[in-house]
Amino acid sequence: MLQRLVPEVQSDDLEPAGAGVRAQAYGREGRLLDDFHLRKLPRQLHVCNAPSPAATSSLSIGETVSDEILAALS
Repeated sequence: MLQRLVPEVQSDDLEPAGAGVRAQAYGREGRLLDDFHLRKLPRQLHVCNAPSPAATSSLSIGETVSDEILAALS
């Protein structure tokens, strides 16, 4: 599957590793927060939960944040 996406990657480029552990945020009610949980306050917007894969979705997070800010300004 990986070579279909990135044909240059060869098996010699890969190393076996254990599964990673990712921290997950919980809300006040004890439930898991959604990825990229946003908290809106007057004149503030906080990204409270952006797990480690956030870099992969940074453009999407940025678009969401900018949409929220522009909506608040209108």
